[in-house]
Amino acid sequence: MSQPVNIICIKWGTLFGPEYVNRLFSGVRRNLSRPIRFLCMTEHGAGLHPAIEVLPLPVEPFAEPMAQALAVANRQGAMRKVSLFRPGLVPDLQGPVLGFDLDVVITGSLDPLHDLAPGTVAMRHDWTEKRKGRPTGHGSVFRFDPALHGFLYEDLAANPYAEVEGARGSEQRYTSHKAMDRGVFSYIPDPWVVSFKYDCNPFPGNWLHAPRLPQDARVVCFHGRPKMTDALEGWNGSLIRHSKPCDWLRDHWIVRAQADLGPEYA
Repeated sequence: MSQPVNIICIKWGTLFGPEYVNRLFSGVRRNLSRPIRFLCMTEHGAGLHPAIEVLPLPVEPFAEPMAQALAVANRQGAMRKVSLFRPGLVPDLQGPVLGFDLDVVITGSLDPLHDLAPGTVAMRHDWTEKRKGRPTGHGSVFRFDPALHGFLYEDLAANPYAEVEGARGSEQRYTSHKAMDRGVFSYIPDPWVVSFKYDCNPFPGNWLHAPRLPQDARVVCFHGRPKMTDALEGWNGSLIRHSKPCDWLRDHWIVRAQADLGPEYA
């Protein structure tokens, strides 16, 4: 039997319910050709599908200076994902780890994304940073190897205030630039990880037709607004962020997940 693909996410607080984790779990396992091992770091494990392994959400020893630096940057809690990079977090874990934020929807095969450029930290180029000519990666989808990239945790643990200050409170800036500085960063191809607001529903076409799913999209990111729950029925946040109801979102995020896991979990 082939080695399972390691998947990880983090859920803290109550903004996202357990159904977000369960639907992500379903979307990932339906779009990988290999078995998966799915881990969720959270302080609220109730309602998660029994096949999901729960990791306790730690209070890091460097939490206080990190929080002080984040307060100066006006970005509370933004660096919590760094806990996922701690060496030995899961003692029996082997191989790379593919991580996701909870405000994403899986819409296509993840095999090439997981296998891309082995030995590197892989992220998509952030949309806004790319437009401004800066190299920062986007944190919604990330691939790393705990055996190779422990510096992502260790550098922050050793000098939390300075590292957070240098990254201006941005976890994705910290993660991508740390890997770039060591020559171990790769970009996930843009067409594979798309933005709902920029790639699926851009102005002014958002007033003329329903959101469109790009042909080669494997992950759709709902960063900012609208979120998935907004976009299902249609949303009118502003002239630019207006959205008509989105049928393919309902299909990929809810209908297929419920068929896979049952309505009690999805």
